Formats: sequence, structure tokens, C-alpha cells
Amino acid sequence: MKTSDFSFDLPDELIAHRPLDRRDSSRLMHLNRADGSLTHRIFSDLPEFLNPGDRIVFNNTRVIPGRLYALKENGVKIELLFVKEISPTEWNAIAKPAKRLKEGTVVFLEKDTTVAFTVSASCEDGSRNLTCDQPITPILERLGEMPIPPYMERRADESDNKTYQTVYAEKRGAVAAPTAGLHFTEELLERIRAKGVDISFVTLHVGIGTFRPVKVDNIHDHLMHSEEFEIDATTAAEINATKVAGGRVIAVGTTVVRTLESSSREDGTVMAGRGATEIFIFPGYTFKVIDSLITNFHLSESTLMMLVSAFYNRESILSAYQTAIDERYRFFSYGDSMFIE
Repeated sequence: MKTSDFSFDLPDELIAHRPLDRRDSSRLMHLNRADGSLTHRIFSDLPEFLNPGDRIVFNNTRVIPGRLYALKENGVKIELLFVKEISPTEWNAIAKPAKRLKEGTVVFLEKDTTVAFTVSASCEDGSRNLTCDQPITPILERLGEMPIPPYMERRADESDNKTYQTVYAEKRGAVAAPTAGLHFTEELLERIRAKGVDISFVTLHVGIGTFRPVKVDNIHDHLMHSEEFEIDATTAAEINATKVAGGRVIAVGTTVVRTLESSSREDGTVMAGRGATEIFIFPGYTFKVIDSLITNFHLSESTLMMLVSAFYNRESILSAYQTAIDERYRFFSYGDSMFIE
């Protein structure tokens, strides 16, 4: 199967650069795998498709405001995206342009030149390790910008600090939002609970690899990026009990799918624990845990597009995407969504 099998043409004007004023006012495409139907709704209609005894599983990762802009001593501007903590005073970061940051180079923050970082190591993947004479996390919380995706073609502003974070975000560690969850409001969550639908949370820290394109022709040759996840014992027991009782497990986003499928036994039961997953789901994969999926509209030829195609089928998903384009749906992180059951 080739990467080009998951290609589609998207007009630039359908890329959502900003969120809607109200999260749950986005459009929702409903796809029914049993009868092949497709209907157009609003995301706030979601409870109509849920049944008592169902369980919705969310990813409660919290996005790090990890983008900073720095200056070298000669005035050259450097963009930094802090992606992983090594120690309180040392982090791994993606730098642009990286070639200007040799080991020992010192850069000063654009917003506060009293804060300096020193390049302590150049890594094989092109990233840099940076050290500071003070803890870095408080610096990011005080001065960092939300790492909104590059296709938005703008710098994050104050509003993104709230809108590029789910309302239930809790555990800091992601460099990108689990975007299917951005549509949920506190009020919508209450309506879902009131219908007798149960809610559980897992954690998967979305990594920088989520933005990296598939560069091979044959998808079997693609090396999937690794992301850290955690499922506690209570959540695993809740999901397993739902399966035994005949309820549906509904994943909010591809990150939840990857977490649950990575942690499942062959009989479909979920195991508690933490680790890193490199699972690559594409057509032909047999799902063990999830029964329904809420997901946004993804980039052409992306691993996320391949995962969604595996859950339904490639032809139906490509057809649904073309319908979304014809109906002027909004795409990507701040865009509209689909519910596949």
C-alpha cells in the first residue's frame, strides 16, 4: 500500500487558522459503518449518538507552552520548541535554524534577555539539548507560546493559551493538542454524563513526530515516532468492565486509539501501565478495544489519515473527505470533526 493512496487535494481556504467562538459549534460529520450513511450535524448534537453504558475515553495530556524565540549574541533570531525535559535545568528542543546552534552557543530570550540558554549537545535527530541556570519549566509557563502547528502560518497569541488546550487538560507533557478533544465544553460533558455515558481518561503526550510527514512510497517502510503514554489501574478496569457489559468504547482522537490499542491483550482487555508506543495503524489492522471514534480531519498522506482509514476503510474515508471539501468543512487542528461508529 502506497502513501499516495491516502492523498487528497485540499483548498487552502479550508484550513482553520483560528477556532470558532464556541468549541461545540463546530460541524460534525456522522459516519455509520453498518449502513454506510453520512449525515451532517453540529458537534453539540453528539449526545444523540451515544447510549447509556457507552464509555468515552479522553486524552488528558496538557500542552506545554514550549515555543520561545531567542537571539544569538550577533542578533540572529532562533526559534526554539522545547519538547522534553531531561532535568529541571536541561531540556531537549527543536531549533530553527539548527545549523546556527553549535555546542556551547549561548542564546538570549527575545522577551527577556536576562534569560540565557546554552547548547549542551547536538542530537542525532537534529534537535539540541539546552541548559539554563534556572529551572526551565517556570520560564516556559511565564514566557512560552503555544506551539500551534506550522500550517496556521502565524505566531500564537494570548487566546491560543486557552483555545489550544482541552477543557480537561491535566498532565503537562504534549507539544501538540489532542485536537479531537478541543470540541468539548464543560456543559457538553455534563450532558454526556447525564445520558448515562461514562467517561475515562488516559494520557498520551503528543510528540513532535505528529507533524512529520511520511517520506516513503511504501507505508510498510515508514518508521513511526514514539510517544509516552499512561493508563492507570482504575481506567483499565473501567474500560474492561464496559466491554464485558456490552457497552461501546468510544475514543476521542487518534492518540486515545494508539494508547488503548498499544495496551491491549489479544482478547481486547486493556492493561494498566506506562510506556512508549510506536504503534503504526493502517488498513489491515484489527482493532481490539475501540468501537467508535471521534476525530478531526487530518493532513493528506499522514499516519493519522491512515489510522482513520483502518478504522473504516480507505475508500469510504476518502469519499467522506471529498464530501467535507465540497461542503466547506474546516480542516485540521481548529477545524471540524467526524464521529465514526
